[in-house]
Amino acid sequence: MPDTHQESASYLSAQELAALDAHWRAANYLAVGQIYLTANPLLEEALRPEHIKPRLLGHWGTSPGLNLVHTHLNRVIRDHGKDTLCIWGPGHGGPAVLANSWIEGTYSETYPDVSRDAEGMARLFRQFSFPGGVPSHVAPQTPGSIHEGGELGYSLSHAYGAAFDNPELLVACVIGDGEAETGPLAASWHSNKFLDPVHDGAVLPILHLNGYKIANPAVLARLPAYELDDLLRGLGHDPIHVEGDDPLQVHVAMAHAMDTALDLISSIQRGAREEGVTERRRWPMIVLRTPKGWTGPVEVDGLPVEGTWRAHQVPLAGVRENPDHLRQLEQWMRSYRPQELFDDRGRPSAQVLECVPKGVRRLGASEHANGGLLVRALPLPPLEHYAVQVDKPGATMHEPTRVLGDLLETVLENTAERRDFRLVGPDETASNRLESVYRATGKAWQAQTLPVDENLDPHGRVMEILSEHTCQGWLEGYLLTGRHGMFSCYEAFVHIVDSMVNQHIKWLRTARRLPWRRPVASLNYLLTSHVWRQDSNGFSHQDPGFIDHVLNKSPEVVRVYLPPDANTLLAVADHVLRSRDYVNVVVAGKQPCFDWLTLEEARGHCARGAGIWDWASTENGIRDPDVVLACAGDVPTLEVLAAAQLLRRHLPELAVRVVNVVDLARLLPSAEHPHGMPDAEYDALFTADRPVVFAYHGYPWLIHRLAYRRTGHEHLHVRGYKEEGTTTTPFDMVVRNDLDRYRLAMDVIDRVPGLAERAATIRQDLSDTRLRHHDWIREHGTDLPEVADWTWTG
Repeated sequence: MPDTHQESASYLSAQELAALDAHWRAANYLAVGQIYLTANPLLEEALRPEHIKPRLLGHWGTSPGLNLVHTHLNRVIRDHGKDTLCIWGPGHGGPAVLANSWIEGTYSETYPDVSRDAEGMARLFRQFSFPGGVPSHVAPQTPGSIHEGGELGYSLSHAYGAAFDNPELLVACVIGDGEAETGPLAASWHSNKFLDPVHDGAVLPILHLNGYKIANPAVLARLPAYELDDLLRGLGHDPIHVEGDDPLQVHVAMAHAMDTALDLISSIQRGAREEGVTERRRWPMIVLRTPKGWTGPVEVDGLPVEGTWRAHQVPLAGVRENPDHLRQLEQWMRSYRPQELFDDRGRPSAQVLECVPKGVRRLGASEHANGGLLVRALPLPPLEHYAVQVDKPGATMHEPTRVLGDLLETVLENTAERRDFRLVGPDETASNRLESVYRATGKAWQAQTLPVDENLDPHGRVMEILSEHTCQGWLEGYLLTGRHGMFSCYEAFVHIVDSMVNQHIKWLRTARRLPWRRPVASLNYLLTSHVWRQDSNGFSHQDPGFIDHVLNKSPEVVRVYLPPDANTLLAVADHVLRSRDYVNVVVAGKQPCFDWLTLEEARGHCARGAGIWDWASTENGIRDPDVVLACAGDVPTLEVLAAAQLLRRHLPELAVRVVNVVDLARLLPSAEHPHGMPDAEYDALFTADRPVVFAYHGYPWLIHRLAYRRTGHEHLHVRGYKEEGTTTTPFDMVVRNDLDRYRLAMDVIDRVPGLAERAATIRQDLSDTRLRHHDWIREHGTDLPEVADWTWTG
């Protein structure tokens, strides 16, 4: 059986125990009030139906446990003087965290109309889960928060992300027992193998076992104690158990557990920082086991509530219509003895405030929870040091991500002392050609090492774990607490974090509307090993749909870039690393790619987002184009330029305009996205009435969706990935999806008026080449020589 810390009451003085209990009761009272009341906040008169909200929304079950944690964190912050941030993992803990923020005063400082008195209490109650008010979850509107309550499963990875490179910070993380069943949370327990006790802060997980989820038992709450202990110790933690339903005994046990945990954390950090200890030690954690809906109704309508799943949301329903429930609600609220907790003006009593820290030490006032207050400009080097020489388009080739890796190496070197930039990814840094970063820093690693290992570093700032969820959570926590970073991932597998990026985008969108939330560094994705060059790994590794997913989200937050070569990737990277409050998706290849633009040209092209490549076009600015060949993405750009060359050779009289799009949002109308083009600009670029053959990196229907309102949409024909993939040659991938140069040239012949008859023989030759390709690769295993050896001749 695990040790429990049910110490004698002598551990706390009578005054301190009374103060902790008063604070906790006050928070519980305020949590109930938010769920139920619109008026009569201090119960100065008997409750009447008109005091009750017409729709009862919110969640009571987890609130008492969260209030207990907040109360005791206040005490240890005051006593130990620790800068502390708390991540509230249980999905529906909004009433508790809002209550504590109001008690400590940070809520009223942030929202002066919700004052810390009876009038403000009434507003606090009314606004909760009410039209025009605040959501039932912890959210961006909540002072002290960096974690949305709907992000179930991400709390622990967020906590570690906040702790990395924050050596003086304690990050407490409350993990709900339902949340603990999720895959992202299960993987994030291993984050302690990456936490450097020298340069990082500490994470104190608090596993809150109240027994039930919405309707079912929680798995960890039903494990035998020895089995749970074995699990947590195996994950690298020393569990400290607190359990019970007697409030005073639990207060004593929780105080002892908190002090014990902080003493162990101090010992680990002191050993690493002052005594040279390098072995990995188990970090403390607290297992808090209290009844669900603790201190609420024990029984309602003859059915048990406290300690069951029935306490999860609103224990007493229909209060307006049911006099018995109304009476029971009033008894419940008066059981906290509000007259002892608030003065006649509704202000928290001195006893309630006794353990509350001062100033920025209050959990709701932590600057780490408003990372824009701490973020500094990233020291980016001049791009000229990394740009590839381009004397003429298509004469040389480079691996774009390898070129970017040299830039990131310098960024890591420039931030070596300040330690505010990290590169994360799921075991793919070298695979994605970014391995030059290892010259600046190794891979963070605190577990066992072997002589054959390379680039492992206990103080490293490249982070690799084969869990995209954990990578995402680490980086979100890191960014939201005022630092910078980039997430490198295979394009097909970034989908694993679809739900996580949803929540981060929603967080940023809401935060941008809160003047007190300062802008934080953008979340930057580098997606490589992409769909067109996963010919070796095959169909399972071929999926470009993350772009579609992101572009469905709030337009003021999301950006998508498809740089066609190395210099353009450098220009895009420089831009996104400087940006704030965005989610930037950059898709770039790691395989050798032709160099099309000089650095100066790349910068101008990125600033425009889309533009005509005169050197590849044959209209020469003298006449209107007969056709527009458009492209977005490195492989589509190659195929469009090869198609343009075929047309130049076989149909020299044809006026062809080549347009490259690097910023996908430019295709949207300006009214729908900040980067969107006005109609006149779009028509000038793509024409209003000429055929446009568009070769696109991803699913072709996205381009139609972005451009469907444009004048020339009926003339737009898009080629892209259409779920035709396998293990094959690089060129066969584009042939299978009708994105190849021969198919594009045939599309031009089919769509330019009059060409179908005049160029029938040319079209037949193009079609025959595609058939010849089919036979060739099956005999030789390589692409046709004219494809493999192709160069741009202009």
